[in-house]
Amino acid sequence: QVELVESGGGLVQTGDSLRLSCAASGRTFSTYTMGWFRQAPGKEREFVSGIRRIDSRTSYSYYADSVKGRFTNSRDDAKNTVYLQMNSLTPEDTAVYYCAASPGATRPLTPTSMDYWGKGTLVTVSS
Repeated sequence: QVELVESGGGLVQTGDSLRLSCAASGRTFSTYTMGWFRQAPGKEREFVSGIRRIDSRTSYSYYADSVKGRFTNSRDDAKNTVYLQMNSLTPEDTAVYYCAASPGATRPLTPTSMDYWGKGTLVTVSS
């Protein structure tokens, strides 16, 4: 069982930055594929970014086209934490952001491919 707890959401203005964190429990965190998803009001949950450990020094990250170049994810396996650095935020980024984990999911990540979910953290970007 893996428990995920997101933090770092809030209300910001267009062009601002936020960093989300996701703290995970579990000894095998480093072997999990981690994903960030978001769900805006009235819309389906969508993929934002994924990160997978390749070896002790390298992780592989990938992003949705809508956030590529603005968002960066990272992971610190020693702290069992993944991060999502979000820059140049726009009102279209307003959503509840969820952290998700899976021991076996591969790209492309979808909500149905993930096994564990956090409760989400709200990001609101005002114009």
